[in-house]
Amino acid sequence: MASETVKIAIDSSGPILCFGGPYSNLQATEAIRCESERLAIPPSRVICTGDIVAYCAHPNETAELIRDWGCHVIKGNCEEQLSERADDCGCGFGDGTTCDMLSRSWYTFANRIIREELRTWMAGLPGSLAFDLGGRTARVVHGGVSEISRFIFASTPIEEKSAELNTAAVEIIIAGHCGIPFIQQIDERIWFNPGVIGMPANDGTPDGWYGLIQSGSETDKLEFCTRRLNYDAASAGDDLKKSGHANPYADALLTGMWPSLDVLPQAERSASGNPLAAFKFAANNYP
Repeated sequence: MASETVKIAIDSSGPILCFGGPYSNLQATEAIRCESERLAIPPSRVICTGDIVAYCAHPNETAELIRDWGCHVIKGNCEEQLSERADDCGCGFGDGTTCDMLSRSWYTFANRIIREELRTWMAGLPGSLAFDLGGRTARVVHGGVSEISRFIFASTPIEEKSAELNTAAVEIIIAGHCGIPFIQQIDERIWFNPGVIGMPANDGTPDGWYGLIQSGSETDKLEFCTRRLNYDAASAGDDLKKSGHANPYADALLTGMWPSLDVLPQAERSASGNPLAAFKFAANNYP
């Protein structure tokens, strides 16, 4: 169960950069920080949707970078489990599935070497964030509103997303966890998943993904977009292989293909290996 929701203030006069899943991928995390600097977006307008530590080789360095950056960040299920010294990552994978077996490998590695000070920092992260955005209410969650490790994809029925928005009592949800970016309008509300940076989106390319939210040409409009993050995936893959765990994920960093499709609904499975296009949700489409 995620911890409390914290209300924050975000200056929306400039773009807001959103991303999830650093996943212990130091190279990707360094790249997203450089991207924020290139776009002149300060830490006060950067949001991370959690799962700072997961598959890759540098859990301590990645968590330290996110912490010291000072951006807004919530607790993913991985941070929740590590801070509680739990036995697994808390994703709820079925026993004996490929995802279950692979997660045992990387989680054991991360749980063994993560520093105590970083566990304490993770324990203090909020479960979600709430803020006002362009005159609308927004909430940042990791997976679902009530269930931190719930997988919600583009193909997840609209009715289920609508129920989540009703539970949160907001007009915009910014979410992570599922690993594949999408933007979806639900009535006059928005579900925005900017994607993750630390693993590819199962689209046959090594890039990570992030998103931007910015005011449109009219002051009462908002624009949402997803963007690719190019970084040194080969170096991240080499580091992961040297660490001696989760080699299938090292291959995924280079091929852009996930080692298991256990969690994917049929629509997302069918799209495996098809390169995603960056997507912009035009302001004039948002009531």
